[in-house]
Amino acid sequence: MGHLGINIFFEGANFLRLLGGLYVSAKIAFLSIVFGGILGIVLGVLRTLHNPLLRLLLRLYLEFFRIVPTIVLLFLFYYILPQSFNINYKADTVGTIVFSLWMAAEMSDIVRGALISVPRHQVESGKAVGLSTVQLYRYVLLPQSVHLMIPATINLMTRIIKTTSLLLLISVVDVINVGQQIIEANSHRYQDGAFWVYGFIFILYFILCYPLSRLARRLERRGKAGANG
Repeated sequence: MGHLGINIFFEGANFLRLLGGLYVSAKIAFLSIVFGGILGIVLGVLRTLHNPLLRLLLRLYLEFFRIVPTIVLLFLFYYILPQSFNINYKADTVGTIVFSLWMAAEMSDIVRGALISVPRHQVESGKAVGLSTVQLYRYVLLPQSVHLMIPATINLMTRIIKTTSLLLLISVVDVINVGQQIIEANSHRYQDGAFWVYGFIFILYFILCYPLSRLARRLERRGKAGANG
């Protein structure tokens, strides 16, 4: 019984270390979602303006973060750019920057798509009553498009959370990194330790992501009900 794989959690502070790693992953994901979400909303609004050069630049920004794999972005920002510009950032900071920029790029497309989906007559009505461009976005376009953004935004948030598993590649002490360390340190004593550790990590990620999926479905149903009402 002493060598059951589940006992790997009770060796030293292994269980607490895993929870600490989860905190690091969740913190980076949360900060990235907040900063990237705010920036993405601004960029999404800018992409709807009638400025061809600005729209081209923001489109290239989006395509860059869509085409380049996240792992390459992490290596680029953690290894290559610091050496080229003689700067030094902590791995946690680099991870937050990369995921924030990725979040902003994808969020900008969600916002743009939602804004241009607002019925044209709503826009024309706003202009007819004398609303300025800022007022048009504030009182007509953004309120009308929020329910269209929610499902895709929450789906993007879950992608950000799950992709934080790549942070171990730049030495961030996240939950995957901690789990790998625990498995390697206890491989002789608990040969099936990997099953238990990664199974537990799966549960932790499920706990983080499943409520978001439920919330997305609930808000989507509420938005449809409000639209039909």
